[in-house]
Amino acid sequence: MAKHLLAIDQGTTGTTALVMSTAGTTLGRVTRELPQHFPQPGWVEHDAREIWASVEGAVADALALANVSGADIAAIGITNQRETTLLWERDTGQPVHKAIVWQDRRTAPLCARLKAEGHEARVRELTGLVLDPYFSGTKLAWLFEHVPGARQRAERGELAFGTIDSYLVYRLAGGGASAPHVSDATNASRTLFMDLASLSWSEEMCSLLGVPRQVLPRIVPSAGVVATTRGVPGLPDGIPIAGLAGDQHAALFGQGCLAAGDAKCTYGTGAFLLVNVGSRPVPSRFGLLSTLGIQAGGEVMYALEGSVFIAGAAVQWLRDGLGIIGSAKEVEALARSVPDSGGAQFVPALSGLGAPHWDADARGLICGITRGTTRAHLARATLDAIAYSVNDVVAAMREDLGKPIDRLRVDGGAVENDLLLELQAGISGLTVERPLDLESTARGAAMLAGLGAGIYADGRDAAKIVKLDRAFPATMRAEERAARLSAWHEAVGRARSTRA
Repeated sequence: MAKHLLAIDQGTTGTTALVMSTAGTTLGRVTRELPQHFPQPGWVEHDAREIWASVEGAVADALALANVSGADIAAIGITNQRETTLLWERDTGQPVHKAIVWQDRRTAPLCARLKAEGHEARVRELTGLVLDPYFSGTKLAWLFEHVPGARQRAERGELAFGTIDSYLVYRLAGGGASAPHVSDATNASRTLFMDLASLSWSEEMCSLLGVPRQVLPRIVPSAGVVATTRGVPGLPDGIPIAGLAGDQHAALFGQGCLAAGDAKCTYGTGAFLLVNVGSRPVPSRFGLLSTLGIQAGGEVMYALEGSVFIAGAAVQWLRDGLGIIGSAKEVEALARSVPDSGGAQFVPALSGLGAPHWDADARGLICGITRGTTRAHLARATLDAIAYSVNDVVAAMREDLGKPIDRLRVDGGAVENDLLLELQAGISGLTVERPLDLESTARGAAMLAGLGAGIYADGRDAAKIVKLDRAFPATMRAEERAARLSAWHEAVGRARSTRA
């Protein structure tokens, strides 16, 4: 009897395949890199054929590493880079254009025009999102304007739009006109087309963006069998594809954040925070995004999301830009060699400021330095800055929720740094919990697949496999926390392009 789960984590720079036992043991994990294409400044594209090749390669390697065959797989879960937009032929699976990646900024003029026409408030009310090139809707509108004949073909039902989850289900199910054209509700909630309250496509948004309704996939829950494999090398036909979620949503589920007020933060190049807000969407007063958390097991949970643009990238800048460390792993020991930053403040607005400040023109700032400031103090200030930036989002979430957030579960490569998590706990006044497995995204997809295939009874049953490595309590005195945050906010004010 098949007893293992396969997760496919299709990300921006590569595809990871994870083979996991239903008890939560990692048996094999392999990542295949994915080429990036930059046809013009500000444009970022992926080739769908290269995406699929990376998936096939990663799955084959992970199965081999785990020493299991495809016949041992009970269910497949998919998690993916969100918002990346693909348009392909339903009959052949051939893309009509390269995928436009979430990072791509080519639709900034369209977003600016729609804002100037006064549409943003209504867009936020319907979708929980803002008018920004980040999201899929304006990317798809661009394709219809620039790919000859695409609109007419879409209106005739010949083309299919999807985020990468949709395309992978299509390919895993054998492709062709009979293959399912679906997307889960979390990915749909990032397109600008989904009514967040009804979890259905909005005719109003389709009309606003000039997109034919028939090109959109069917919205399905995050857990449940949506297709079975057919004709995939190394995998027998008939394996249920039973879990789908965007990457941050999969991580929320993979961290077991199933109750309102449960929050997680993924520390990577940036930091992505989601907090479960319960069964109804919560609008934000601080520019956070209202989004779907997970739809699974007959339950719907919504979330608030905030993004910090620079987190681990600040440490990379210390290494590559300033040359004060030789590797990212050195930063903790260097920062621990001093008791604090010696009054130095680093605001890492190297790509502007994200939530809750939303100042694209803010610039990085180092202040408070003296003759006594050393590279160790700058290392400490950098870790402080990551924790302060995350705390700004946590504070906004607390205000929007109107209730405490007492616990933050964390994942991503940067959370191997104990000092960072100690600082995060102290500065935010909450307990930070680190799991044994830091890659919660793929595990979340595997857990959703197990739930969708009936292996786990419900989300709480699935969450039993999540094991904690260590909890970091909040030990900083309230007076010290207040003084630190006051100095940080003063530094942020200096870095802002416009000051309140």
